[in-house]
Amino acid sequence: MSKGEQTKIKILQQAAELFNQKGYAGSSMSDIMRVTGLKKGGIYNHFQSKDELALQAFDYANACIQEHYRIALKGKRHAIERLHAIVNAFRSYAVNPPIKGGCPILNTAIESDDAHSALRDRTQQAMDSWRRMICRIIEIGIKKGELCPDINPDEMTTIMIATVEGAVMMSKLYGDSIHLERVLNHLSQYLENHRL
Repeated sequence: MSKGEQTKIKILQQAAELFNQKGYAGSSMSDIMRVTGLKKGGIYNHFQSKDELALQAFDYANACIQEHYRIALKGKRHAIERLHAIVNAFRSYAVNPPIKGGCPILNTAIESDDAHSALRDRTQQAMDSWRRMICRIIEIGIKKGELCPDINPDEMTTIMIATVEGAVMMSKLYGDSIHLERVLNHLSQYLENHRL
């Protein structure tokens, strides 16, 4: 990897954490220069604009989350085991998130819904990917006779994601992981209730 590629990755990592903690609108170019240790020209050597940096930084953050799931799912074959792995991947979010600031999909969705259409679209694509992954696990589990046949995969996916994301938000808001722990325990039982 060239020095330029290494610098670009460093900028993406640091900008992703900054945007995830302060938001896109709350992060100035001065903030980006401060966290990267680069001057404006050094940043613009790799990105044409703050918008381009924000989109690529979101992609970087989302890739960190996807890697977190990939590791959690490794070696898991049964649908319930895979769904539990996704739920349990959130147990470390309160103390050791894959990227500083919590869930970038949640944070960016809230910030960008009315303010930044390109970032909102990118966030929606990330959520669509996450939803497809969970739905696919459920669909395969139903076909293999591992899950109850009357489950609506899309509905179960919505319940899982919305419940976990709400718990992440509450735990961050109150600085107390009890909200996340309660939800994860509830979802674990919810999943077991759908096992065949």
